[in-house]
Amino acid sequence: MAIGRLDEKSEGLLLLTTDGILSERVRSKKIEKEYYVLVDGEISDEAILQLSTGVEITVDKRPYRTRSCSCHRLDTVPNFTPPPYRIRDDRHGPSSWISITISEGKYRQLRKMTAAAGYPTLRLVRVRVGKILLGEMVAGDVRKIESSEIF
Repeated sequence: MAIGRLDEKSEGLLLLTTDGILSERVRSKKIEKEYYVLVDGEISDEAILQLSTGVEITVDKRPYRTRSCSCHRLDTVPNFTPPPYRIRDDRHGPSSWISITISEGKYRQLRKMTAAAGYPTLRLVRVRVGKILLGEMVAGDVRKIESSEIF
């Protein structure tokens, strides 16, 4: 079973296990998940602060304020393989790569957060779960890990 989930337009690190206890532990708020997010527009310092301190989104048709998290602008563009779907390029206006590290995981949370801050998500890549890094892995790569590597 997959630990956590990625929606159909999200990419990146996905952990698989047959250990239900391990799955629950990784999905808990004790384990950080880091994402690189390409957003539409040149993201402002105010939006970075807003994302860091929490924004109001909708979860199950109810208002929900996200927990504080780590958010910062990336200095360099990540070297990912092209996505399996088409996204607009800089001819249609600027975009920004940011890193967001969260410990919770509501349905489409990061997409809702960036939209609430005024910068819709164009691309979303999970790069870390706990201590496990995506690193140089590409779509389809598989690597066996020990649970001790996560915590």
